[in-house]
Order: sequence, then C-alpha cells, then structure tokens
Amino acid sequence: MNDHRRAAALATFGICGLLAGPTAFAQENDQQPLTLRRALTLAVENSSELALAKARYVVAEQQEAQARAPFYPSLFTGSGAAYTYGFPMTPGGAAPAVFNLSYIQTLFNPPLRGQARAAEQRVEVERLGLARSRDAVILRTALVFLDLVQVRHALEAQRRARDAARRIQDLTRSRVAEGKELPIETVRAELSGARTEQRIVQLEGREDALVTELGGLIGRRSGQPLQVVPETLAPQVEQPTGDLVGLALAHNTELQQADVERRARADRLEGERGGYWPSVDLVSEYATLAKVNNYDEFFQKFQRHNLNAGIQARWSIFSAHTRSAVRLAQSELQLGEAELKRKREEIELTVRRESQRARELKAVRDVAGLELKLAQESLRILQERFQAERTNLRDVEGARLEESDKWVAFLQADYASQQAQLELLRTTGQLGRLFP
Repeated sequence: MNDHRRAAALATFGICGLLAGPTAFAQENDQQPLTLRRALTLAVENSSELALAKARYVVAEQQEAQARAPFYPSLFTGSGAAYTYGFPMTPGGAAPAVFNLSYIQTLFNPPLRGQARAAEQRVEVERLGLARSRDAVILRTALVFLDLVQVRHALEAQRRARDAARRIQDLTRSRVAEGKELPIETVRAELSGARTEQRIVQLEGREDALVTELGGLIGRRSGQPLQVVPETLAPQVEQPTGDLVGLALAHNTELQQADVERRARADRLEGERGGYWPSVDLVSEYATLAKVNNYDEFFQKFQRHNLNAGIQARWSIFSAHTRSAVRLAQSELQLGEAELKRKREEIELTVRRESQRARELKAVRDVAGLELKLAQESLRILQERFQAERTNLRDVEGARLEESDKWVAFLQADYASQQAQLELLRTTGQLGRLFP
C-alpha cells in the first residue's frame, strides 16, 4: 500500500523542480547515485563531439590570423653565391648580393581585407557551432537520463504486476479445479502473465542499453553499475506560439550560423569588388654587395651598402580574375541569402510543430495521470471491500494489475512530455537557460 501511495504522490507532482545539489561522482567501488546535473557536467567534459567542435573553432581562429597576416610587417633575409659573366644580375632580375633584408607590409588591398573579414565572421560561425554542439550533448544526455529513470520505475511497476498476475493464475487454477471457472480462464490468466513477462524482458533490455549509452556519454567504463537519482525537469511556463517563434528567430544557433555566414559572404563580395582599386604595399630592401660580381666594371662607383624604401602601388587595368571573383562572390551571397530565408521558414515551422506536440503530449500526460489516480482509487476501494469480505482476492489482484499498467502508461507519457519540452527549448535557444 505504501508503494501505491508513493506512486500517487509522484503522479500528482508530475514534472517537479530540478534538483541542483552537487553529488560527488565516485569512481571504482565507492560510487554515489548520479544526479541529472552531474551527468550533464560529465557529458560536456567527456564529449568527443564537443572536442571536435572546439578543434574546428581553433582552426577557424588560425585561419583568421592567416588571412590578416599580409597586413602585418614581414621580414625576409637571405644570402647566396653566384658566378657573374657580364652585367651582374640574378635569375630573378635583381642585383646579386652577399646579404639582403626585405620588408613588406600590405597597407591597402580590398580583396585581402574582405577575406580577412569573412574569416573573422567564420570564427563566429564556429563559436556558434560549439554552442550548438554543447546543446546537442546536453539534450541527448538529459533524454537518456530521464528515459533511464522512467524505465526503472516502469520495471518496478511491471514486477509488481508480475506478482499480481501469478496470484491471479493461482486463484484461477484453484477455481477451475473446484469447477467454479471454465478452463479457458486459466489460459487467459497465463496469457496476461506472459504479456507482463514480455514487457519486463523488453524493459530490461532497454535499461541495459540506456545504462551503456549513459555510461559512454559521461565517460564511465562499461560493466560498472550505474545508480541515478530519479529527477525530472522543472515545469516551464506555457508560452504563446508567436512568442516561441520570436525567441527561435532571435536565439536559435542554426539560424544565427546561417546569418553570420551570409554576412561573411557579403564581406567577401565587398572585398572582391574593391579589387578594381589599386593595392598599396609598404616595401623596403637592404642589400650588401661585393666586387666579386664585377660591379666596378659596369658602374662608375661601387657602393657596398644599399637601401631602398617606399610605397608600391599596383592598379589593375584589366583582370579576368577580379571579374570572375566578383561574380563568384555574388553567387555565393545569393546562395547564402536563400539558405538563410529557407532556414527561417524551417525554424518557424519546426517551432510551431514542436509547440503543438508539446501541448498535445502534456494533455496526454494529464489524462494518463488522472487514469492512474482513478486506478489507484479503485484499488483502494477494492482493498477496503476485501477487508470487509465484500469482494474476493482475485478482483483485488486484477485491480492491482490494472493500476500497474496505468502507472507504466503515465511514466511513458511523462517522459514523452519532457522530451518534447526539451526539444522545444533547444529549438528556441532556451536550453542554456535551463542548464547554464
């Protein structure tokens, strides 16, 4: 009876507040129960998906640094030896030198500046991708954790139902032996027990798979027992669909990534269009010459140390590369704008569907909770009548069996409602608020 009262209490509470108390995650044999928040922390720390997203973010930062490198000073030095016959000249056309030092820095180059700005925007794209991956890890871990909680509760209910089914089978056999029931009732009782046993086998397999999956998510070795604290999500205030759509358009990471990528392509187009303007570089070169290269035979005065410094401007009169680069950047920008528009439409449709699904599943959960409450009240009444010898034990055990089935149905409806709630929070960009 105490078990049924605890079940009724949990059914009444529904989606209760999320417990945030820190619970130490012990290793080896001294393990304490795992809380939802601790599981999420461990999953974020051990996620290979997040590690990959962080690596992509670092690569994007380095690509941005490389794109901006021409606008910073660069020094080059070198030396060499060459045989000179006739006018002193290297294969590149410059004067041969014992030692040279070159300095170059780009001051104005619109195509390179556009590439650098686009690279900066793509760093933001990868940062948003990192946040998106974190949300995905949190969502997956929370769903596995909550599913494991409801499966274990369902297993407890089905095992109680199995005991009740066995008692019904014993009573039915006795009544058939006494001639009070037809033999077919024995088959019905056995069939009911077999169905309960089938559900137990299915739930045990599901439990094993969820324990393995959760252990992999939190970085725990397989084969170790995993105890979890039965937590559920805090109830969320129901919001109008229009407000949810607005939140998604403002905070959805996929949409933000598409918007930033569009801005990156716009910066690239602006830079390529600037390719019709001149590029300006700050250049300087120092060279140490030697008479061994016959300078004194071709020049009236030999000077060992030589320095050149100035600004070099190049203006493209006709460049097929610039024209093709502008056209390519234009087509990429048009593609980005089309993708952004399609993503907005897709996100809005997804939010409306998920909002409606969350409302429907919440209604299903409420109905399942009332059916469970009704079954528990019917069981209580039958138990009181049995104590007053106004009904038989078979009716009581049948009501107990029905109550267990309703309890499992409520658990499944409760999990489905929480799953829909989490998916809606992720789409609208609110998952980070729930699990900061």
